[in-house]
Amino acid sequence: MFMPRTATEGEWPQGLENTSFFTPSYLKGSSYMTKLEEAHRVKQTQKENQQQPRGVLPPASSDVVLDGKPPASHLGMTYDLIERSPTSEHTSTIPPLPTRWNKDDKFGALEVSANGLEVKCNPALRTTREQDHEISGIRADHPMPPQAGIYYFEVTLLTKRRDETTTVCVGFAAKNASLARPPGWEQESWGYHGDDGDIYSGGNVGRKYKDTTFSAGDIIGCGVNFRTGQAFFTKNGANLGAAFRDIKGKLYPVVGIKKAGEIIRVNFGQTPFVFKIDQVIEKEQAMIKQTISKARIENLAPPPMSETEFIQQLVLQFLQHDGYVETAREFANELHEEQQALNVNPSVPVMGINIKDDDDAHQRQRIRRAILEGDIDRALALTNNHYTRVLKNNQDVYFKLKCRKFIEMVRKAAEYGSGNSKKANGHSYDDMLHEMDVDENGLSDTMEDDSMEAQTEPGALLKETIAYGQALQAEFKNDTRREVVEALHDIFALLAYPNPLHVKEIAPLLDRKGRVTVAEELNSAILSSLGKSSRSALENLYGQTNVLLDYLQEDGNAGSFISIQSEVIDGIPRSQPF
Repeated sequence: MFMPRTATEGEWPQGLENTSFFTPSYLKGSSYMTKLEEAHRVKQTQKENQQQPRGVLPPASSDVVLDGKPPASHLGMTYDLIERSPTSEHTSTIPPLPTRWNKDDKFGALEVSANGLEVKCNPALRTTREQDHEISGIRADHPMPPQAGIYYFEVTLLTKRRDETTTVCVGFAAKNASLARPPGWEQESWGYHGDDGDIYSGGNVGRKYKDTTFSAGDIIGCGVNFRTGQAFFTKNGANLGAAFRDIKGKLYPVVGIKKAGEIIRVNFGQTPFVFKIDQVIEKEQAMIKQTISKARIENLAPPPMSETEFIQQLVLQFLQHDGYVETAREFANELHEEQQALNVNPSVPVMGINIKDDDDAHQRQRIRRAILEGDIDRALALTNNHYTRVLKNNQDVYFKLKCRKFIEMVRKAAEYGSGNSKKANGHSYDDMLHEMDVDENGLSDTMEDDSMEAQTEPGALLKETIAYGQALQAEFKNDTRREVVEALHDIFALLAYPNPLHVKEIAPLLDRKGRVTVAEELNSAILSSLGKSSRSALENLYGQTNVLLDYLQEDGNAGSFISIQSEVIDGIPRSQPF
């Protein structure tokens, strides 16, 4: 796969492929990389959608084949449906990573390999106007993203003879910096030169840098810490220390080559680096976490309270806000008992915490439970019964509930078709929720809906699903909003698969997490209709912190190294995954 480390003059070795999306090891799990990966998934999905015709839900067919499954059938029923991947309206503005040398942004006698990773100085390409003292430079296809916090790449010198003085220069430069002179000789240009071992910044007079040159076979790394504004270089895995300060702006990786036959190969993160850049990232993260841990929150909420008390109040308010009344009451009792145990002065009474017995909270929790169990009909009935105008005033939520019902019907048909369904009170064991999730406050539902009752015949289940899909399509046929049209196509395409639960490309549509999203949106709509905040204080804090981190990531500040997902969410122990 890899080009040999050395090459004789005139040779142009075969390079490795460079066509797929990659994640540099030191950026794994970072907020920047998470957004970039999501943007890539969206782009790929949109590309696939453009290459595939849209599916159309057909009229109901009376032809039922229970024995055998021809190519155009699902669970024994024939249909004419074209499968299609899910789509998304999301378009990201997150800047991409450098991936290759830009053959259209170079100067002089440089030849670029097909994969864009190797560059060779070929004297045959030199024009008569080029002077012997001129160097040939080339920039990467994209600038280094400050949002990454630290950006790093490595260049390998592939020329065969180590005894020859190299003319290779490694560094970075702005878009308008000339490539006809070595990196570092121009304004907004910085470079480390192999012939003298000096570093240059905005002029042709360099300064000594660790008193080390580099030559054939060496691997030179270049990194920029956008938080500190410092740039550093490495040689064969050893950090040579800070080279430049006050680095900022839109800067591109750059190399310059003068001598004929010299060849370099770049690694932008497609393969493991020689230098342990991951350890540098870990140190940065540890330092920032230490700073965060020293922050005090006593003055964030009146009256001043300790960090523990503040967190307890956030949790308690969240439980009450989202309708977990019984859980909130138990939590409040535990807090009261803890305060009594810690009270050193028995003569001073400990105030109790009053949890209001909110009937609306009970109803909202019953609706939530119905959705989380996949019983959308019961959720719709309860909502219309207790909050008449909520669904009429929130058509988006209503549409998502109707779509979720279709998804649940497909899911149930697939489970029965594969023989994996296990029932408990009309619901599969997979749908049984945590005790807090089904906090019913001692209430039992007074209405039952038999529309999702277990049916032993897969064909009947599928026939009912198609009939519901036709009704859903008819109900929204005049809605021309793109998100509605595409959502319908997406869920109808589930029928194109013998068992959609086992197809990784569309399995997320059937994931139970989708129930949580719909439940939360409906709960927020109900709260808004009651004149209450649609989000709890804890949710507001989470959202505001995310926005603040995004803001701090823009210029590569401390926010680039920290994310709520990696530092908080991923650290929560899960004995039973939801």
